[in-house]
Amino acid sequence: MIKNLVRGFGALSLALVPLLPSAAAQAAPAPDVTTLADAVGLVTVTEEDRTGYTRSKFKHWNGGDDAGDGCNTRNEVLLAEAVVAPTVEPGCKLTGGTWISYYDGQEVTRAGSLDIDHMVPLAEAWDSGASAWTAARREAYANDQGADVSLVAVTARTNRQKADQDPADWMPPSPDAQCRYVGEWVATKLRWQLTADDRELEALKVYAEGPCEDTIVHYTQAI
Repeated sequence: MIKNLVRGFGALSLALVPLLPSAAAQAAPAPDVTTLADAVGLVTVTEEDRTGYTRSKFKHWNGGDDAGDGCNTRNEVLLAEAVVAPTVEPGCKLTGGTWISYYDGQEVTRAGSLDIDHMVPLAEAWDSGASAWTAARREAYANDQGADVSLVAVTARTNRQKADQDPADWMPPSPDAQCRYVGEWVATKLRWQLTADDRELEALKVYAEGPCEDTIVHYTQAI
C-alpha cells in the first residue's frame, strides 16, 4: 500500500437506524483534520533533552498487531505496504513482493533491502517528551500501527541518511515526497503529543507557509 497523507474522504453511507451501543464502542475515533499550517501551530515548542536516551528503551519489534500471524511489527508493516504482496513462508519469512520507497521513489523487490523507519525517530521522540513515558508507552510508540504514517518502509540508504534528524536537518531526497513527509511528521508529533524545538518548528513553518500550504494533516490521538 502506498500511503498518502493528502487524501480525500470517501463517501459516507448513512443508515436511518439506531447505532447499537456495542458498535459505537468499537467505532474508530474520527481523525482530526486540519491544514499543515494550523497543525504546526498546535505543536508545543520546548528545548530538547537527550539525557538518558538509549535505543533499547523503546522495545521493538514486538509481536505486532496480529498475535496469530507469526509476524513481528516489521513484517506486518512490510505486508501492509507491499504494492505486490510477497509470499509468506514459515516463520513469516517474506519472499518476492514489491514496495515503493516514497522518500526516494525507488522500487524495491527484496524485503531485506528495506528499513522500517519511525517517522519521528526514537531519539527525537525521547528528546520531545518520550523520556517521561512508561516503558509500555514507549513500546507502543515504537510499534505503532494504529496510524499508517507512524512507520514507513523505505530504502535502507535513505533511512540511515535520515538517522535521528528532524526536518530542520534532513528531508527526503525526492522533492515530490517532501510535503507528504512534513505532514506525516507533524501528524505523528500531534498523535503522540510530542514537542518541537525552535529550529524544527521554523523549518516546518517554511514548508507549511510555502510549497506545502495545501497539505492536509490527518491525525488521531494515541491512547
